Amino acid sequence: MSKLKLDKVNKQLGGLRILRDISLEIASGEFVVFVGPSGCGKSTLLRLIAGLESICAGDLLIDGRRVNDLEPRERGVGMVFQSYALYPHMSVYDNIGFGLKLAKTEKRSLRERVLETARVLQLDKLLQRKPKELSGGQRQRVAMGRAMAREPDILLFDEPLSNLDAALRVQMRNEIARLHASLGTTMIYVTHDQVEAMTLADKIVVLNAGRIEQVGSPRELYERPVSRFVAGFLGSPRMNFLPARLLAPGAHSLIETPALGRLAALPFDSSALAANSPLSLGIRPEHLALQKAPGDAGLRVVGVEYLGCETYVHLDVGEDEPLICRCAATAEWRQGDRVELQPELANLHLFDADGNALPRHPTPDAATLRALAQGYA
Repeated sequence: MSKLKLDKVNKQLGGLRILRDISLEIASGEFVVFVGPSGCGKSTLLRLIAGLESICAGDLLIDGRRVNDLEPRERGVGMVFQSYALYPHMSVYDNIGFGLKLAKTEKRSLRERVLETARVLQLDKLLQRKPKELSGGQRQRVAMGRAMAREPDILLFDEPLSNLDAALRVQMRNEIARLHASLGTTMIYVTHDQVEAMTLADKIVVLNAGRIEQVGSPRELYERPVSRFVAGFLGSPRMNFLPARLLAPGAHSLIETPALGRLAALPFDSSALAANSPLSLGIRPEHLALQKAPGDAGLRVVGVEYLGCETYVHLDVGEDEPLICRCAATAEWRQGDRVELQPELANLHLFDADGNALPRHPTPDAATLRALAQGYA
């Protein structure tokens, strides 16, 4: 196991800056996942760590040793690529041991390491098969075994499950989690799939346009995003965003939105903003409750998605996208119904015009809320 540190790492191709001042520390034995939209630099960052591309500025340290100029084989890292890249004419045994053979590993040691790797990955009964005789999940495990057999201190994964179907992705996700738990190896994993990130990671690194947007545990990023970008990137369905206006700035804020009306005593410090500043109110679908509205009041239901275990209700709020509410599977809302929204105030998010989250205070107790609300009246 090894710890890794990136200190103001930059990557530039021609006049285009791919990565900008990336600083990050990864602890020994940690499972870290890089996520972000296509083109954000996550795969490039992984390749810099592997030594497959050069760093333009900044330092990369593994266990305190600067490795910028070391060859990939000298860094103690193994990499699993998106493509299996298995040799079709070789058996599983030979594919796993290929890197060891190139390194001129003694035959007995090579055999021991291949057999142990195959046992860990549950490939020990498939060692004489060729890749064409394997399922997609088995091929991916062979690719993982080829990297593992070299006993690297750090294992790198570049979207390893993207070529698999949905059922196999779930199976392989569980395999990788089990592998990390048993080996304790430092692992860095690149994916565009937020479910993989949320279920596998000890720590998630969200990248946006070549910069780190936020680093934290899955729970921290989901419940306390520092920006509208992070809030909208994690979560399925994604967070709802409503335009809002700041009526009374202060330690606790009074805002107004077309869909929800006035919301008083919100636990956000808006004292640095001016009255009438434009804001964005974020609400996750599971933090909204619905009740029937009288007559033609409230919001109109424009779509209902029944998914067996839950129901998504889509509401017309006068924006380009409907607002989505996650309801129980037993919910019986129909298209055309009129409903009123009841948001969970403790789980709202407020962002300024630049997309930055406003500082949050602990939610006031009921008595304080009433007093603050009366002050706004």
